[in-house]
Amino acid sequence: MILECGCDEVGIGAGAAEVYVCAVILDPQCPIEGLADSKKLSARKREQLSAIIKERALCWSIAKASLEEIRRLNVLRATLMVMKRAVESLSIRPDKVLVDGKYTPSLDIPAEAIIDGDDQIPVISAASIVAKVSRDRAMVEYHQIYPEYGFNNHKGYFTREHLEALRKYGPCPIHRVTYAPIRHLLNLA
Repeated sequence: MILECGCDEVGIGAGAAEVYVCAVILDPQCPIEGLADSKKLSARKREQLSAIIKERALCWSIAKASLEEIRRLNVLRATLMVMKRAVESLSIRPDKVLVDGKYTPSLDIPAEAIIDGDDQIPVISAASIVAKVSRDRAMVEYHQIYPEYGFNNHKGYFTREHLEALRKYGPCPIHRVTYAPIRHLLNLA
């Protein structure tokens, strides 16, 4: 039996907080119904599925790229580095890694990048769901510290609400100040 690991990130396009990555190996003997791209599921359904995935998976791992890693390496390199970290921290070594997107991390395990894999491959969907739930929870916690930004609503992505808060209050310590919309605001100050 070939053990496939699914790997996906959440937060690469956000303007605040860390990028979260999940690597997961599902149990082929215990399929999970309802897996799909996390963005296509309601928050409630994601929460339910995340709990089921964590309970039934052979193993799973969450890793995150810090703001410093994102700043120092750029967001893509930091994400690929943290994907490698997530896969290597699994308690079971997979035979193959399936990654959502165009790029794979540098691994000593065969890896394949699949565009829209989170919507096509159940093990990548599972990784997408667990990563999204984990990051969304962190953003709700950040909202408690910085309520004026509305992180509980937009999760750090550049919505109208978020951009208006940035214009009004400037960036807070979890903003990615190297990102163009934030750099632009800082140059106006």
